[in-house]
Amino acid sequence: LGSPPFQFAIDRGGTFTDIFARCPGGRVRVMKLLSENPASYRDAPTEGIRRVLFPQECGTPFPPDHPLDASQIEWIRMGTTVATNALLERKGERIALLITKGFRDLLHIGNQARPRIFDLVSPQSCLFLCGGIGAAVCMRGPLYRGSVLSPGVTGDSLVVQRPVDLAMLRRDLQRLLALGIRSLAVVLLHSYAWPAHEQQVGALARELGFQHVSLSSSVMPMVRVVPRGYTACTDAYLTPCIHRYLDGFRASFNQQLQDTQVLFMRSDGGLTPMGQFSGSRAILSGPAGGVVGYAITTYSQEDGQPVIGFDMGGTSTDVSRYAGEYEHVFEATTAGIRIQAPQLDINTVAAGGGSMLFFRSGLFVVGPESAGAHPGPTCYRKGGPLTVTDANLCLGRLLPHYFPHIFGPGEDQPLSQDATLQSFQELTARVNAFLASQVSGPRSPLTVEEVAMGFIQVANEAMCRPIRSLTQARGHDTSHHVLACFGGAGGQHACAIARALGMKRVFIHRYVPGSWRRASLACAGGPATPPSPPSLRSCTEGPSCNLRYERTDCNLMCSAKRAPATSDSAGRDFRVRLLQQVGVPCPTRGVWAPLPPTVLGLGLGAAAKTTDVVRDGGGLLSLLSCLGCGMGGCVAVGSACGTDSYGTAPSLALVAVASSHPAEQMGRILQRTAISTNIKERLDFSCALFGPDGGLVSNAPHIPVHLGAMQETVQFQIRNLRADLNEGDVILSNHPCAGGSHLPDLTVITPVFWPGVPRPVFFVASRGHHADIGGITPGSMPPHSKVLQEEGAIFVSFKLVKDGVFQEEAVSEALMAPGCIPGSSGTRNLQDNLSDLRAQVAANQKGIQLVSELIGLYGLEVVQSYMAHIQANAEVAVRDMLKGFATRYGAATHPMVVQAQDHMDDGSPIRLKVEPGSPQGSAVFDFSGSGSEVHGNCNAPRAITLSALIYCLRCMVGQDIPLNQGCLAPVQVLIPKGSILDPSPEAAVVGGNVLTSQRVVDVIFRAFGVCAASQGCMNNVTFGNEDIGYYETVAGGAGAGPHWHGRSGVHTHMTNTRITDPEILEKRYPVILCCFELCRGSGGSGRFRGGDGVIRELLFREEVVLSVLSERRAFRPYGLHGEHLPWSGPVSQHPSPSPSLHSHCPDLRLWPPSPGEPSLKPFSLV
Repeated sequence: LGSPPFQFAIDRGGTFTDIFARCPGGRVRVMKLLSENPASYRDAPTEGIRRVLFPQECGTPFPPDHPLDASQIEWIRMGTTVATNALLERKGERIALLITKGFRDLLHIGNQARPRIFDLVSPQSCLFLCGGIGAAVCMRGPLYRGSVLSPGVTGDSLVVQRPVDLAMLRRDLQRLLALGIRSLAVVLLHSYAWPAHEQQVGALARELGFQHVSLSSSVMPMVRVVPRGYTACTDAYLTPCIHRYLDGFRASFNQQLQDTQVLFMRSDGGLTPMGQFSGSRAILSGPAGGVVGYAITTYSQEDGQPVIGFDMGGTSTDVSRYAGEYEHVFEATTAGIRIQAPQLDINTVAAGGGSMLFFRSGLFVVGPESAGAHPGPTCYRKGGPLTVTDANLCLGRLLPHYFPHIFGPGEDQPLSQDATLQSFQELTARVNAFLASQVSGPRSPLTVEEVAMGFIQVANEAMCRPIRSLTQARGHDTSHHVLACFGGAGGQHACAIARALGMKRVFIHRYVPGSWRRASLACAGGPATPPSPPSLRSCTEGPSCNLRYERTDCNLMCSAKRAPATSDSAGRDFRVRLLQQVGVPCPTRGVWAPLPPTVLGLGLGAAAKTTDVVRDGGGLLSLLSCLGCGMGGCVAVGSACGTDSYGTAPSLALVAVASSHPAEQMGRILQRTAISTNIKERLDFSCALFGPDGGLVSNAPHIPVHLGAMQETVQFQIRNLRADLNEGDVILSNHPCAGGSHLPDLTVITPVFWPGVPRPVFFVASRGHHADIGGITPGSMPPHSKVLQEEGAIFVSFKLVKDGVFQEEAVSEALMAPGCIPGSSGTRNLQDNLSDLRAQVAANQKGIQLVSELIGLYGLEVVQSYMAHIQANAEVAVRDMLKGFATRYGAATHPMVVQAQDHMDDGSPIRLKVEPGSPQGSAVFDFSGSGSEVHGNCNAPRAITLSALIYCLRCMVGQDIPLNQGCLAPVQVLIPKGSILDPSPEAAVVGGNVLTSQRVVDVIFRAFGVCAASQGCMNNVTFGNEDIGYYETVAGGAGAGPHWHGRSGVHTHMTNTRITDPEILEKRYPVILCCFELCRGSGGSGRFRGGDGVIRELLFREEVVLSVLSERRAFRPYGLHGEHLPWSGPVSQHPSPSPSLHSHCPDLRLWPPSPGEPSLKPFSLV
């Protein structure tokens, strides 16, 4: 081979591997291979290099099993999904986790939340062996005033409670080695500030022969042990896999590539040498190359127009934004794992060329399931399902003779258009049959092309959502951006995406569709001399700071490169960006950086801007020229929404996807704007959109107990205020008679007006749990309240904003009013209440803006019509479920009644009788016979029972449908007045929301035989004094089902709030978390076991008032058929240091020790 040498840039994706080769003489070779094709080759990148070097350049074949000659290769640069795939498929290295004693299950419990709130079958986390280390440190506090303080690396003063027992650790590590474990993760509490203990453990492990050891203090030295622990485990889990892949890649070349520069793309956009490529920094290796590429070739410094990257591959679509600076984040979730590592801000949606197509209960559904590379889409000739790729082929957007001929048994066949058309004809017949059953009178059936286009439109809307999140949700105008299109499927959708978002320009690189990432790798510069961690190379970006407000956990990555590059300049950038994103003034709290400024490694190099612009004279994109082949005719077809009696299935699905966007963006604004731990970090809030009648239309998947109840609140305000509801008004309500759940849940409602319409056309609302609104105990969750007034401030139809003016004085007076009641207090944290209420108002304003944009796009009549159609679709899905249940149990031939009951701990029964009506798919839910209103606080307002019912119906449907008022249309609900499920207006209800609601869910699922009982409460813990207040709910076990085990240590059913990270808890509050782990074996026995509960032990360092509100202590959770009862643990204060003694003590007053005498006993919740 001649000189100069070859240069290779490779993108190994989930479906295809693309190779870009710069050959001697300046020739460029590009190639596309299936990433997985075990029958033909072992490794796609190696095979691509072999085919370029020999058949194409030399003209002679080369045996695939012989090492390649690398002497003529100058460099190889690669972005790979090896780490991502191993994480997704759970095929990483077998590892052991060493963690602080008492926290062995911490990473299993995580933040307690379920990723999908309506899935009863919860996914299990990665399995690893786990052992405890007795070493411990804690923050300085009154408990250790006589102890020796040690300064941590962060400047915090720490107390070393116990050193590392190296002798015992040596024995434990040797046992792990005997089990075949060679990779180790070490995670100790507060190691971000005191890494010495982890370093001792790491040194001993390497001495004993562990091949890989990931120390959390080295992998990512940031506060919050749970995401830091996930990151360390991910690093230990994936790095050996990467090293094995790299060893195999090297072995395919002579001399093991010793004289060839091999660089891999990291998640932060930097290129790193092969030997330094690690698991936690490799998750976004492939997508990061695309971001760097379009930033180099698309963005123009002259006009400064920001760019949206649209990278549509086979499995998913990645979107990102570049406006002269790379946008980074320090935390992201991949494959259900929260990872702390610097990475480019890339949003991924499960809609790619391989996303599967479904027709469910009248809705077109795209993904999230993917056909992958094997079997792939129907057109791949492997018997795969219909996908987005098939829809594009059906519409003529894919030309088989221009697509690589790599299919069929001999890998020499084109895409099969016949197979795709046959499958679409069958699907179209199903769609038309359904529509005929729903619409009265004749109508034209949909054609195959209309069905295919319907799926394309749904996929496009799904891909628009993350783009709006990167722009609108952060205060940017989407229409002012350029769309940089790449990825294997990007060109087929770019015009429609741009049109939907109002963009006027699309940039398409000459190597689109498949070679963009690999070309960008060729443009990227190599690494410089590595400085000290966390940066591996210098770059033109300058330092960045990961900033947040004090006492919050919502970070923003901000640039400090503006002169002067100081923390003050980064702080100003932080405040400006946060104000831009949330649209309200910033709070007065200080800005805090958990890490020093970080120089992020970015592969930048000079590159020619070989980019083409496609647009028409009117600014609307309509014709996309196929640049690779010089052919035209790929037309982006649009369609208008009709308003027939049911709605066309494609348009209905399109509006269904779009209608959930306002609620999701409201939730993001609320989280970013709020200041309290409850809303910002525990995410104890919900946002939703309601129709003109107050019925729920769409919601974001927040807290189930809020969602069904909120429509009762909106409908009450419509009835109560009538004409006294004007533009510029915002209503605050929390009273149970007005649809409230319990008093700390404050609901803020804003009507949506439209010009020329006198009454509201929609409503938006947000409900958030405030940590304190007064009452007889700190936290406003008293376990012994008897009347409503003891539980805090009360609002029925309070105008929080009147004529556009926030009523701060009036709402402050109302929040302090409970102090007039003997034994009670006004709110103990007024400023946080006011800040969070303003945040809720801001979130509602964002919802109004987005709803108004939707109306402006489609028209008011069309939007309202289709919102009604969405509710009708939910009704159809619930009716289908009820019909199926009745058919399975014989109700199709004779009347049927199913019954179930359970009891609260005081003996109050919860009784349910269900009478399904098979032909109509209806049912009567009769709660007659339930207990009377109690002289306590376990009374549940009627709205709570409706919330529980709508949640259960949505779970039993078993498919992804919008949760809205339509779910309740097929059912009649009978609840006796004056019962525990519909109490009098003055009854105490704080426990009904968090305890009785869970019991109602268990009873409904028992009647339908869905699953066994879960923990049955939310385990509410509040503590506080005059200076601080804290509230949390503690997880438990989920009930098992007919074919699944219950999840352990998770929030179940009606709640899904997060729990504060142990390190944050100890840093902000006078408490030490001594233990937080599973209570093993407490879930019961059986073929499918219920989930285990948890043990949580708190040691207080100051005098506080502690309140615990809990249930399931007298009546154990039951099995699906009544046997194998799980254990019901107590709530206790230990009367002695022994953790085995328990006594029921739900309300405790704890005192600090005398100086030098740490005699305070821990409190345990089991």
